[in-house]
Amino acid sequence: MRKLFPFSIALMMIFSGCGMFESVVKSTFPYTTTLTIPASSKPGEECTAVSMATSYDQDFIRDGNDANHIEDVRIVSAKLRSVDPSDFNIGNLVSARFYMSTHDGKDEVLVASRSDITPAVGNAMVLDIDNSSFLDHLIRQPDVRIRMVYKLRNGITSDANLRLVLGISAYPHSD
Repeated sequence: MRKLFPFSIALMMIFSGCGMFESVVKSTFPYTTTLTIPASSKPGEECTAVSMATSYDQDFIRDGNDANHIEDVRIVSAKLRSVDPSDFNIGNLVSARFYMSTHDGKDEVLVASRSDITPAVGNAMVLDIDNSSFLDHLIRQPDVRIRMVYKLRNGITSDANLRLVLGISAYPHSD
């Protein structure tokens, strides 16, 4: 096992500039963010929550991103779960739409939504993805912004923090 570790590190360094390696890394680590629904949100009105999203693989890269060798990036999965309070019922939402954009809100793209949230859904829910747009230009940014547009079914007594997990797929750039 000890002999295998240095060999693995050497292979990672060799292939780190390779599009295949980068596409596997980008497709493995999702983008995550926590969005806050304030207790002051009014039921039945469309409200917005904004937060920055990150991917675990950004921690390994000097400038925050290394996506120059990949293309055709799309959303393949989206899941929402409550984190604080952990038992917050996402069924308190009537609907939710999630948009990804650059850190300043430009180039916004719909990536996931749910318009038929049932009242008893619980504290986790899979979202409907919108993979009709390529996100290549967004994931090359050091930061991406997520905007959630939602409607509450009922008023809430304390702020609710929801974790959004966006799985992506990426392919090696064909030069």
